[in-house]
Amino acid sequence: MSVPLVFDGKVVIVTGAGGGLGREYALAFGVRGASVVVNDLGGDIKGGGKSSNAADKVVEEIKAKGGKAVANYDSVEDGEKLIQTALDAFGRIDIVVNNAGILRDRSFGRTSDLDWDLIHRVHLRGSFMVTRAAWNHMKKQKFGRIIMTSSAAGIYGNFGQANYSAAKLGLLGLANTLAIEGQKYNIHCNTIAPTAGSRLTETVMPPVLCESLKAEYVAPLVLWLSHDQCQENGGLFEVGAGWIGKLRWERSQGRIVRKKNQGMFPETVRDQWDNICDFTNATKPANINESVATLVEVLSRVETDEGIAPNPTSAMATAASGISPLEAVGQKLPESTFSYSQTQCILYALGVGMSTKDDDHLKFLYEGHEDFSCLPTFGVIPSQAAMMDGGLGSVPGLNFDFTRLLHGEQYLELFQPLPTSGTLTSQARIADVLDKGSGAVILLDVHTYSGKELLCYNQYSLFIVGAGGFGGKRTSDKAMSTVAHPNRSPDAVMTDTTTRDQAALYRLSGDWNPLHIDPSFAAMGGFKSPILHGLCSFGFAARHVLKQYANNDASRFKSIKVRFVKPVLPGQSLQTEMWKEGNRIHIQCKVKESGAVVLSGAYVDLHAAADGSPQILPEAGGLKSELVFAEIGRRIKDLGAEMVKKVNAVFGWEITKGGNTAAQWTIDLKTGAGALHKGPYSGKTDVTITVSDDDFMEVVQGKLNPQKAFFAGKLKVRGNIMLSQKLEVILKDYAKL
Repeated sequence: MSVPLVFDGKVVIVTGAGGGLGREYALAFGVRGASVVVNDLGGDIKGGGKSSNAADKVVEEIKAKGGKAVANYDSVEDGEKLIQTALDAFGRIDIVVNNAGILRDRSFGRTSDLDWDLIHRVHLRGSFMVTRAAWNHMKKQKFGRIIMTSSAAGIYGNFGQANYSAAKLGLLGLANTLAIEGQKYNIHCNTIAPTAGSRLTETVMPPVLCESLKAEYVAPLVLWLSHDQCQENGGLFEVGAGWIGKLRWERSQGRIVRKKNQGMFPETVRDQWDNICDFTNATKPANINESVATLVEVLSRVETDEGIAPNPTSAMATAASGISPLEAVGQKLPESTFSYSQTQCILYALGVGMSTKDDDHLKFLYEGHEDFSCLPTFGVIPSQAAMMDGGLGSVPGLNFDFTRLLHGEQYLELFQPLPTSGTLTSQARIADVLDKGSGAVILLDVHTYSGKELLCYNQYSLFIVGAGGFGGKRTSDKAMSTVAHPNRSPDAVMTDTTTRDQAALYRLSGDWNPLHIDPSFAAMGGFKSPILHGLCSFGFAARHVLKQYANNDASRFKSIKVRFVKPVLPGQSLQTEMWKEGNRIHIQCKVKESGAVVLSGAYVDLHAAADGSPQILPEAGGLKSELVFAEIGRRIKDLGAEMVKKVNAVFGWEITKGGNTAAQWTIDLKTGAGALHKGPYSGKTDVTITVSDDDFMEVVQGKLNPQKAFFAGKLKVRGNIMLSQKLEVILKDYAKL
């Protein structure tokens, strides 16, 4: 273990420390050497009554463990008295943990003046009074650590807690300002939003959940944020169950909705609303200066009739590079149409090295073959048309020299096997634009459809040499990431020799770049001869995986991702190294003659083989849960409207057997008179529950508590976990077996 954190010589006040979270904080500080003022008024959850017992008991616990502590029984509204207790007992104050709180839950329409005022007096005003009383002492000693306690209700809102939510979010605003004002005095202020079992949370959480969310899982974060080694300031953290996450604000790029010397109208706002609310290329302003700077830049660009710059400090760099992410991101290219026949499928297969000398290649080369198929990587061909028809050059904010464009990475995902002929449409959109310094990266998403049916998705990562330096971000959560291969010898290696005419053949599938055929053009690019298309090497590697691990079954192919590293010359041999990790095959492709890596960070994902498929299994022998859902279906017909009133949610169920999904059900108790669906569900569920057939029956029969099943890992929940409280309404009251 690393050097332990101690608080020797430090004095801390913990408000509301007579129980729950406050008690855990006080005990933890005491054990680690701090002198602790244990404040607790001793009232009830609604703020009534007063007693010294709670604070005294915690003081005794701290002293019994060899620590130093005194009790304080004042209201947090008497902040000066709390701080004076610390000064009288220990001579200083270093840390304030504002934890005291009460609840007076009411729906908004029933909230009285007293309900509102009392909550704000205890939570917001109380934290203000205690902190203000400590502030000057901290300034003089050039050290202070302050913790504000917000909550999920303050961040997200919660029914029946308008008063509490408003006060809790107010604490965050207070903390953010104190972090700014205290910075130069080494006073740091951070905010936590804890989830733990306490007198307050037991009113809104089921008992089993309260028992499992221990207060001791929150205290370590409070201690770290209070330590002099911690330089965090102005942070907001959610914490509970042993998990900690930091939150920050996110803002859409927005749109300017007025022009110089013209009015601004609600109709313009309406027409731009989707763009205003589009978080595709969201920014994360960290302070008020960054927020205001955007408005200053807007004013400047309105005056010059220009679009807003992606970064207020980078307008000149943007102009120099010709790249403006704010203008470009989200822009759609003209829809393109691609018609093809079986001839194009065969030509593509030949272009990526398939040959009649291999019998198992015939299914991709002969239209009369009983299993005639289109190679999965043909999916890049229709999408290329969307990019190569000149649409990219017409995108606002992408003014660059196309001779400096390099293909950096490629991702392809199929949603169903490609037809061997047809007319497809592709819709392309700029997903993001990144600043890599030496160049810009354009992420182009292309979705390809047959009619209204989505066939495949491509993401092109295009590198524009010399177009960087415009002040944009370097990474994007929109990018499909490459993945390093395992650190061991390959599980399989396959090698194919390309022909001298490989590039000449592949280009007939639609990539007409003269770099791959014209020696003089290649020389201008610094190559001694025309080079092979990167997507040709991509096709070679993919079919190697398909042959090695899928027996050339095109329906097994799911997706592929590669990074293009170095060029290949036609006539060189391509060697694909493969590592199998479940249904993911990591790959690395090399030129055999030189050992140079040409594809890296690459992988192919396969659908599981039929004999090991995680897809829905036939219900041979039947499932016991089938009877339950049949009964639920009958009850919904009779009592659906009543159940909708009680539950108001859509539950998805995945029933497993032998570790595989054996059945899917959806119980819609949110609309109309309710409904039961069997099989995949096209709508949105509020919560999806995965459980084995046997454990499901244990829950239904009352032998297994749903919440206990959840914490034992027998019942997995995606979505709104709080809805697990309503399982008994569905399973017990209406499925009496």
